[in-house]
Amino acid sequence: MANLSGEKIKKIRALQQKKYRTESSLFVVEGEKMVEELTHSSFETVDIFYRDEITAEKMSRISSLSSPSPVLAVVKQKNLTLNDIKLSKGKIYIALDNVKDPGNLGTIIRLADWFGASAVILSKESVELYNPKTVQATMGALFRVPVVYADLKDVVALSREAGLDIVATFLDGKPISSELLASSKKNGSLLIMGSESFGISDETASVIKDCEKVLIPAFDSDGNKLTSKEDFSSESLNVATACAVMLSHLRF
Repeated sequence: MANLSGEKIKKIRALQQKKYRTESSLFVVEGEKMVEELTHSSFETVDIFYRDEITAEKMSRISSLSSPSPVLAVVKQKNLTLNDIKLSKGKIYIALDNVKDPGNLGTIIRLADWFGASAVILSKESVELYNPKTVQATMGALFRVPVVYADLKDVVALSREAGLDIVATFLDGKPISSELLASSKKNGSLLIMGSESFGISDETASVIKDCEKVLIPAFDSDGNKLTSKEDFSSESLNVATACAVMLSHLRF
């Protein structure tokens, strides 16, 4: 059983703040399933605390959840770079441009795990990977899917060198075609998704060719396809939902 002194409680509580997570290179994992996934991963565990051993009162003091879980772990961060992943033809990679919502990021990492994406690559302005809400939303996928921060313009260039197709979602892009999907299934792809509010940034868009910009069509209640954003009843899809749609197309 890990010793839980008053000073240690204070340090663990501080990890709810990004500043202290960054300074210490530590983060918190909560929940029986999550901690079990952790113990089978290559992440280094610093401490594990069980509610039955430290008391429910102490667990509530170190937990960030409204209903503290039976187990909590303090874990060392992995700060991977592009050098730690190899962009390879035939694989799928997900690039997120300025995605800000921690729940969306966590869900997309979980989708990457489900659909067999080889890595998730984040623009440097995207939400922090080790935000507790992000970690919780991954449901353990964080421990299986490599996640790196990088300049997306560099990632696009390296993906082209590797022979990957670039597939980027835009509201003014061309509807997904069978030709694009056939090519991407053969070559693999870098799937680029934009932020919740603004889509793909102008900086990233500047290195994406028109033929690489795709649209997920909307439909009316009669099943008619809508391909003009002026006809859409909703402004856009949630980025995690859109990512799920695109991954299912690229896989099937």
